[in-house]
Amino acid sequence: MIHQEKLIKLNQILGEMENVVVAFSGGVDSTFLLKAALDCLGPQHVLAVTADSETYPSSELMEAKRIAEELGARHQVIETSELSIPGYSENTKNRCYFCKKNLFEHLVPIMKEQGYQNIVFGLIADDLSEHRPGTLAAKEMGVRGPLQEALLLKEEIRELSRERGLSTWNKPSFACLSSRIAYGEPITLEKLSKVDQSEQFLRGLGIRQVRVRTHGDIARIEVEGKDMPILLERYKEVAQTIQGYGYTYVTLDLFGYQSGSMNKVLNN
Repeated sequence: MIHQEKLIKLNQILGEMENVVVAFSGGVDSTFLLKAALDCLGPQHVLAVTADSETYPSSELMEAKRIAEELGARHQVIETSELSIPGYSENTKNRCYFCKKNLFEHLVPIMKEQGYQNIVFGLIADDLSEHRPGTLAAKEMGVRGPLQEALLLKEEIRELSRERGLSTWNKPSFACLSSRIAYGEPITLEKLSKVDQSEQFLRGLGIRQVRVRTHGDIARIEVEGKDMPILLERYKEVAQTIQGYGYTYVTLDLFGYQSGSMNKVLNN
């Protein structure tokens, strides 16, 4: 199968690196990358680092800690603050560049102090067709994306993760909370908090893949088509609860969940 050929390529790439610091979020891609690095290089040559910040929900941090322990990986959690990065809170189309550059600037000293030679992150082949300004920061900082270099696609990574018994194989896609806020609107703790609370509430209804896109005082809910009946059946409860988190209007996007839907305005 073609993804097995890509897996051989991935192992070749990692093997040539000899040791790596993995930027680890606990998502599908970075978890598979961490597992691949551990299997290829051995635990003594791999360090997973997770950045805890305002845009990273505490539930995701707990999950990252659990996964790293489950895999037997050395794991370090560092504190970062995207809102303190010049140019980030203004929320321009290049917001992710500032975020990734700041992350990598935190990882480089760790890499050097602990005797590692490489930093890797969960860039995948699919990402090259999307708006990903963070890849420029990676290139500038010499950070590599082995999954992308091996041309691995998301669905292949999920299948390979399932074969290896990784609990993340069918985990819903996740992006930082800032990605929910419309470009041009300043990012604030208050906005991040109401997004986080709203999405936690909706997941509590049994909805796995959800985004609460924020356009001023409007919450635009994205879920998969199969989950829309849940919202429609409980529309009053959903509207009142999310309104209580600070929104004036609560809407359901009939196009459903779309990764990177905020980027549509960049093509206009």
